[in-house]
Order: sequence, then C-alpha cells, then structure tokens
Amino acid sequence: MDAPLQNTFVREVETNKSEILKIHQLEVGDVGCVVWDAALVLSKYLETPDFKNGELLKGKEILELGAGTGCVGLVAANMGANSLITDLPDFIPLIEMNITENKSLIKGSAKALPLRWGEDTVQDYFHYILLADCIYYEESIEPLVKAIVDHCQENTEVLCCYEERTTGNKPQLQRKFFQLISDNLDVKEVPLDHHDSHFRSEDIHIFKFTRKKSTW
Repeated sequence: MDAPLQNTFVREVETNKSEILKIHQLEVGDVGCVVWDAALVLSKYLETPDFKNGELLKGKEILELGAGTGCVGLVAANMGANSLITDLPDFIPLIEMNITENKSLIKGSAKALPLRWGEDTVQDYFHYILLADCIYYEESIEPLVKAIVDHCQENTEVLCCYEERTTGNKPQLQRKFFQLISDNLDVKEVPLDHHDSHFRSEDIHIFKFTRKKSTW
C-alpha cells in the first residue's frame, strides 16, 4: 500500500443514534483501503435486536481481523466495546487516522495493532471476533482460518460477513474456507431477516463461529 494518507476520501457511517463516523479511505491502494459493503452490513448488524440494538457490546472485548479501514471495530467502539483493530502493518496508519478522526464518538476504546494471520497471536480473551470480506486471496485462506481458530476461545463468538462472489476462483475459495472452519468450529448462518432492514443483501452473508462443544 503505497498511497500517502493525505490522498483520502471520507465515507460517512451513520449509527441508529444518528451519530456519524467519518471513515477515511485511500484513493489508491489494495482491497483493504476502502469500506466494502460487507463491512457496512456487519456494522449495522451490531445495532440490531440480536445485540440489543448495540447495548450488548458495552464493555465487551472485540478483535477485528483484516480490518482495512477499521470501520467495523470503530462502530463497535462507538457502542461501548473495547476494540482491538488489526491488519497488516501497512494498514495501521490508516486505521490510526480513523481512530483519531472518530475519537469523540468512541464510548469504549479503540486501538490499532499489526497482526499477520497465522503468525501473530494476541494473548487476550475476546468476547467477539469480527471480520468483513476477508475471504479474498487464495494464499490467505489457511492463515486466516488459523488466526480465527487461535483467537476463538470458549464463549468467544466469531462474526464473519462476506459478499458472495461468483467470478474466477472465488467460489472455490469460499468453499475451502468454510470446509476448514467447520473442521475446527461450529458454523451457523445468521438469517437474512436478522440483518439490519436497510443494510442487507441476498449475496452478503453473516456467519457465526463458536468453539465446538466437548463430547466428554
């Protein structure tokens, strides 16, 4: 990601309480430089009755993987969560810019941290792990699964939102990801009618992953 941070444009994300987060995106860069639709769908899902309209996130420890702009983690922090927002080192300046930009709207806490999937681990307990549109590159599928499994502890809930893509090798990547995940974690799809009524699409899915229950 070589684009300088001064070359940004802002995406406004409005919460149900009419607070507006300003998320800087890069004009030029990799896939993590903009707010994708899946990030908006997941962010708005956090404000639905499934999360008591966001109240359930107060005081909760959140890990966002592959955060890009940090949008989802910042929305969670706006609702009172303590968000650790992670991505590759190149993306950390953009995430930090967005944390600073929205500092007055953060009711919990937000911190940016570089994390390489499959290599780095954070030795903390997280109530929720959030990821949006991370099923994209073939070489990252196995490291992503390892990162999720490594950080998913007992009672941790993983929310994975992604846009279903039908071109190129994307269907195969999605199948591989879910096969690997289901080998390690329980998988359950969130019904579409549980998504935010205005931010939903039939080709954008939200899945919940949890630790498999012991049979002992």
